[in-house]
Amino acid sequence: MSVQETDAAVGADGTVGALGERAVLARIVARLRSGDAAIVGPGDDCAVVRVPDGRTVITTDMMVHGPDFRFAWSGPEDLGWKAAATNLSDVAAMGARPTALLVALAVPPTTPVAVLEGFADGLRAACDALAPGCGVVGGDLSTSETFTVTVTALGDLDGGAPVLRSGASVGDVVAVAGALGVAARGLAMLFRHGVDERGTPDASVLADWLANADEGAREAVARQRRPRPPVESGVHASRAGATAMLDLSDGLAIDASRLADASAVTIELDPATVPDGPELYGGEDHGLLATFPSDADLPAPFRAIGRVVARSATAVTRAGAPVDPIGWDPYTDWDGATG
Repeated sequence: MSVQETDAAVGADGTVGALGERAVLARIVARLRSGDAAIVGPGDDCAVVRVPDGRTVITTDMMVHGPDFRFAWSGPEDLGWKAAATNLSDVAAMGARPTALLVALAVPPTTPVAVLEGFADGLRAACDALAPGCGVVGGDLSTSETFTVTVTALGDLDGGAPVLRSGASVGDVVAVAGALGVAARGLAMLFRHGVDERGTPDASVLADWLANADEGAREAVARQRRPRPPVESGVHASRAGATAMLDLSDGLAIDASRLADASAVTIELDPATVPDGPELYGGEDHGLLATFPSDADLPAPFRAIGRVVARSATAVTRAGAPVDPIGWDPYTDWDGATG
């Protein structure tokens, strides 16, 4: 259900402003699961979660209507899924198992409650599909002119060492799990086929185009709306001896440069496995980039895409040529539109 479609439900279900915080939270929480780690879930001042390892991996991420998503292109369920997935992948990139999410929302008072219920359904679906046993243990709800989502994710290392960005060594194999460039192709299609004659994002225009698009195009748009990070692969990589790892959120070029800088090495990408296009510069697939010792058996679905070499003047090269660390930056890349 899109945001536009929920407008029909406003009369029956009301808006966030009309129902108030307490009633809205009760309806959202009823659609969520707290997960296996929760001892005390939503309802108290704090949640209480089990930490068997004694150490907690913590990450947080914010999504803002406009620079990070457009309701003309993504329904509430899509947004809930993406909000969970982007944080689950960060936990996985540390070699940890996601255990719990905290979700804070700031939304306009005119927002239909059905939108937040759909958002909660997306959160639950993403946890069930990508990180079984993980759930939402708490959060907050406030008012804002701009729909804003903040998710904090917790993870457990299960006795293993955290896999940092700084551990890559010369001679290591560079490998990736998950898609490269698919979500970026989907985003390009949204900007090309999901806008009206004035260039404004339009849900009906997009729906008409998708109805006649080929399977590859529909899949690319689906991966932009609902990325499918290989969350379980983070733990597998850690157990296989990964020396460094990070989540591919902004694109291979810029994220590989971050790993290379942290490890004081250069990453040499294989042009046969990394084309010069969306696979190199496109973001939001949320795959995992990792380095492994040269004699390690790469755990599925990791595939080799390069090697670690001694640090040169450039953090990342491809066929010996420097790769510009280009990727998403909300301060320079957002066009100011919403939709």
